[in-house]
Amino acid sequence: MAETLRDTISANIFVVSRRGKLLGFAIKQEIENERMKKMLEDRRFPEEYTDGLFKIEETSANLDIESEYTAFPVENKDLFSSGLTTIVPIQGGGQRLGTLILARLNESFNDDDLILAEYGATVVGMEILHEKTQEIEEEARSKAVVQMAISSLSYSELEAVEHIFHELDGKEGLLVASKIADRVGITRSVIVNALRKLESAGVIESRSLGMEGTYIKVLNDKFLLELDKLKAK
Repeated sequence: MAETLRDTISANIFVVSRRGKLLGFAIKQEIENERMKKMLEDRRFPEEYTDGLFKIEETSANLDIESEYTAFPVENKDLFSSGLTTIVPIQGGGQRLGTLILARLNESFNDDDLILAEYGATVVGMEILHEKTQEIEEEARSKAVVQMAISSLSYSELEAVEHIFHELDGKEGLLVASKIADRVGITRSVIVNALRKLESAGVIESRSLGMEGTYIKVLNDKFLLELDKLKAK
């Protein structure tokens, strides 16, 4: 969308999230300024600037270089004295999702430009909402898989799993099942069965390294969190 707006409106386009992350941008006219270049490289706008944007609740067009919302480097006012900035809030689902910023030199943004910009902000808002919905669904799915995997474990298998990941002390590592079995007082087969159940659920992956032991890696980030909750009970 940023590139489409850049080509249609002939302006530099920036899509900024609520927290200042640069979600997308497209440059029509390069701005030779180290601070601006670093912002684009880091894909982040200054916090104070982003906070200020949220005071703007409706489209504000043709703000000049003296405005606190200018998208041009104020330290180079003489070079960008004809720079104009337009701010378009991105709304969706009854909340402010971000801001669309348009900037160009010399030529004012006209009504047609503003209609296109507001349409673009609407489309971007829909995309952001869609991504948020996908993230929520994915998180719920991951959590459900973990809960099902844990509930499939017997009491002794769950105890074994708790000792295994206490031993690993992280998301991946090497363990020797027989050592844990001897120390905890359970059979090696209990450990093997527990790992097999977790692996079949896609929660972990494991690989035998022969005499060295078994390499284990957690694939589902929610697993260790759920395990910690169980320990806390």
